[in-house]
Amino acid sequence: MRRSELREHIFKLLFISEFNPSREMPSQLDLYLEDIPDLSEKDRDYMVGKFSKVRENLTDIDALLNEVSRGWKTRRMNRVDLAALRLAVYEVRYDEDVPTGVAINEAVELSKRYGGDDSGSFVNGILGRVARMKDAPESPEEADKNESE
Repeated sequence: MRRSELREHIFKLLFISEFNPSREMPSQLDLYLEDIPDLSEKDRDYMVGKFSKVRENLTDIDALLNEVSRGWKTRRMNRVDLAALRLAVYEVRYDEDVPTGVAINEAVELSKRYGGDDSGSFVNGILGRVARMKDAPESPEEADKNESE
């Protein structure tokens, strides 16, 4: 399975996790993975591993999203956009195997496919700010100031 397909499944698992209590997620995860035809053990391990790592870092990921988003805290965000953002932020900040541009592009495409009319631009804007912070760790306000100069 291609990385983009694996990423889409992880995105869907993150979306599902928004509507299920943590104690039910192991069984939800098993049910979801059972429905993927010809899923190799390697791909299964990759998806479960990355999903788990995103969930383990959710507090830090959400704090960063809340810091860089203007007027939109994670509790108010569309759940599709939030799932795409969480996965991309994890990949940008914690997964050295995924180039920043790939993480952003994939998240924008997922949000366009599954989200609302403005989801792609919303996700792109937030992830652009996250990427700039990664390259030059400054506050979002300083990044905006430097961007407008």
